[in-house]
Amino acid sequence: MKWTDTIQIAEALYDQYPDIDPLTVRFTDLLQWVMQLDGFDDLESNCGERILEAIQMAWIEESE
Repeated sequence: MKWTDTIQIAEALYDQYPDIDPLTVRFTDLLQWVMQLDGFDDLESNCGERILEAIQMAWIEESE
């Protein structure tokens, strides 16, 4: 997975952290959690706030 795979990342985060409310996650934590996902292979420098927002929004949709 790459940073642009927001839906896949959101699905993986939902599976990994089913009891976490995505709205309560700080972007610094979100960045680390994504980088630790199995199958994630991208550089931290390729991520920005807009990407983290997109991941968070997709995770919110996944959890509803």
